[in-house]
Amino acid sequence: MVVPSHPSLPADKVTLRREARERRREYIESLDRDQRDALAQALADQLKPLLAMSRITGGYCPLPSEISPLPAMEIAGKSGGIVAYPAFSDHQSNFRFLAGEPTEAGPWACFQPPLDATEVFPDLVLVPLVAIDAHGTRLGQGKGHYDRVLGKLREHGALLIGVGWQVQKLDGEIPRDNWDVPLDGFASPAGLEMFR
Repeated sequence: MVVPSHPSLPADKVTLRREARERRREYIESLDRDQRDALAQALADQLKPLLAMSRITGGYCPLPSEISPLPAMEIAGKSGGIVAYPAFSDHQSNFRFLAGEPTEAGPWACFQPPLDATEVFPDLVLVPLVAIDAHGTRLGQGKGHYDRVLGKLREHGALLIGVGWQVQKLDGEIPRDNWDVPLDGFASPAGLEMFR
C-alpha cells in the first residue's frame, strides 16, 4: 500500500479539500478489499478503550472513500452500549443521532435509523472527515452537516473523535473558521491520538 507524502498546505479550504480528497483517493486505490477490511478492524481495535467507556456511541455509515467505523460500532453494540447514527428528516434539516441500526435510506443516500427511533446524545461520537490537523481542526465534505451539530454534541458532554485513514492527518494547520469545533482526538488504523 502506498502512503502519499504530505506536501505543504494551501491557504484556502477549497484547495485543501480538493488536495486531501486526491491524496485519500490515491491511498484507497492502493488497497484491495481485504486490506480495507483489515484496516477497518484495526481502527476498531484502536478505539476499544474509548468504546469500553461509552454508554452511547454515535457513528456513521461510510461513503465509499471513507474508512468504515462499522466494526467499531459492532463492538460498541456487543458490549451492551447503545449505538446511534445520524438521521436527516429531509435535505434542509440538521441531523439528529437516533438510536438503532441504520436500516432505512435517508435523503442523502446514506442509511440511517428509522425517523421514529429515539433521539440520543452520544457520549462518544466517531466523526468522518476529509482531513484533520494536529490541533483537531477538521475539514469535512463542505456541506456543514457536522459543523451545525458538533457544538451541541459537545455541550451534551460528547467526546468527539475524528476517524479516518492515517493519510488524512495533515502535518500543517487547516485554516479554522469561527464555527469550527475542534475534535478531541483522531483515530486511524495506526493509532489513537488525543488533542484535548
